[in-house]
Amino acid sequence: MTNDSRTGTTDIVYTDGQVLAGTGQPAAEAILIRDGRVGAVGANADVLAAAGSGVERQSLHGATVIPGLIDTHPHLLHFAAFKAPLTDISAARTHDDIVQTIRDTAAHTPQGEWITTTPVGEPHFFVRRSYRDLTEKVLPDRHVLDRATREHPVLIQAWAPTMPNVCALNSAALAALGIDAATPDRVSNVWIDKDDDGNPTGILRGSVNIYYNDDPFFVELLGRMSPVIRPELLPQAMVGAMADYNAMGITTIFEAHAMEASHIDLYRALRAQQMLTLRVQAAPELEPNALPHNRPLSLQEIRATLEAALEQRTLTDDWLRIDGITTCAWGPANCGRMWWPEGYTGPWGERTTGRRAISEEKMQLAIDFCAAQGLRLNLLSCSPAEHDEYIRLTTEAMRTHHLDRTGWLIEHGYVMREDQPQRLAELGFDMTISMALTFGKGDMFAERFGSDMLKWLNPLRNLLDSGMTVAGSMDWGPTNPFEQMQLALTHQMFPSGRSNAGPAQTVSREEAFRMWTASGAKVLGWDGIGALTPGAHADLAIVDRDPITCDLDALPSTQVLRTTVAGRIVHDTGALATPEPVRAR
Repeated sequence: MTNDSRTGTTDIVYTDGQVLAGTGQPAAEAILIRDGRVGAVGANADVLAAAGSGVERQSLHGATVIPGLIDTHPHLLHFAAFKAPLTDISAARTHDDIVQTIRDTAAHTPQGEWITTTPVGEPHFFVRRSYRDLTEKVLPDRHVLDRATREHPVLIQAWAPTMPNVCALNSAALAALGIDAATPDRVSNVWIDKDDDGNPTGILRGSVNIYYNDDPFFVELLGRMSPVIRPELLPQAMVGAMADYNAMGITTIFEAHAMEASHIDLYRALRAQQMLTLRVQAAPELEPNALPHNRPLSLQEIRATLEAALEQRTLTDDWLRIDGITTCAWGPANCGRMWWPEGYTGPWGERTTGRRAISEEKMQLAIDFCAAQGLRLNLLSCSPAEHDEYIRLTTEAMRTHHLDRTGWLIEHGYVMREDQPQRLAELGFDMTISMALTFGKGDMFAERFGSDMLKWLNPLRNLLDSGMTVAGSMDWGPTNPFEQMQLALTHQMFPSGRSNAGPAQTVSREEAFRMWTASGAKVLGWDGIGALTPGAHADLAIVDRDPITCDLDALPSTQVLRTTVAGRIVHDTGALATPEPVRAR
């Protein structure tokens, strides 16, 4: 068999295992892959007979074959882009670890160039491990970082979604940014730590994140640092990120948030060079507002973006599809953008009702355009107030344009009143959800909104019972689809460990698994993925346990032994036995 996804496929029969072909299908022993498709599924003898001679046979020795997983909100490109230029200190345990890693980078970095690092800990919430778990319990200040290099400005980044946040600079970085004893202790929503003599320590707090941050002072500082994203590094970074996703059993992704035209062009370039190792469906953003360089658009530019999205719609390519337009009118609660009319405790402790990034006039324009032109609209909608607005605007547009249903999508939708799922289902919406928003935000929601709102958080049971198709995603993490399935049952929050699993939240193991397979395919409208029935694409993962019946605590430890896309091996640990030829019977 070949490991090169560009050189074709080899027909093969996997036997002596368990094949979870899809919803409503009984578990089988064997599966035949022929010409990149599923040829047969069933008992060993039946599938071997269907295969005939000249086909390779590989024993699974009890391993489980599952449909390739579908992540409907991964930010694969964005997270790869953020990390590509950085020195990785995520696993550091001490200040000495950080100093040595930066020193190693400095040894091959031209003098005067910025050295920028990842944060310490587990991205992107940093609730299970962060700089607080360093031996010293704090980030290193400028004096410690100066031990690594005095010839390069150094920045330890802070990532969203946590805000207020903290970053660290060495002395060269403070000088390059003009931060000294004369700089006020607070500029805008950035606090500058100072020592007893009034000199900056190198620690900045507050609005210091590299995305979802429009603080004017810190955005101006970012403009004088090394670029957050370096386009020349992206192709190789994306190839590496796709390999990481393949190693988790993921074979299809939906990139439909914060996708700018240049981002989609990168996927087009990889497709043209036959370098994609997973299937991609993408949708451009109506008005991007997550990154520091984003700016508001005029109504004329909004119309042009909608027209371009309609023109670029591509639904026939089996590797890269462009479909729809995405909007994010508000944003995360962590940085004070989530719409909550009654007010909530914002990131700085004050009461806030949220902060709008896209006007209702622009949203009205997008909804009317999509209703009139049949373009799918993906609405990032997080709070009950947002859902109410979109229900109202969508109802009006459907009446105006005589639509029976929209076929549109709510992304996230993680705080929802009991009455809203049914109303959204009646309008023709489906859902993508991420347990990331319970895992990493649940404690924050309880603190800022009050514990009573947790009964509305990720109400998976209500969503499914409404009739909506609900698909899963990782988004901000944990970066493990099997742990995401586990969290769909436990609804556990970190760091507290509390759970809000109640009648509105609880789903079965099968339903959680389906969110990552058949439901993902249905939400995308992509035939031939998400199941392993005859004729389907041979997108599969071979795993060391049954993700539906294994011990729930063991589910996150699931090991992916092999992943194939269109029958092509894109990940292989070498753990499977050597294949043998199938001989004539």
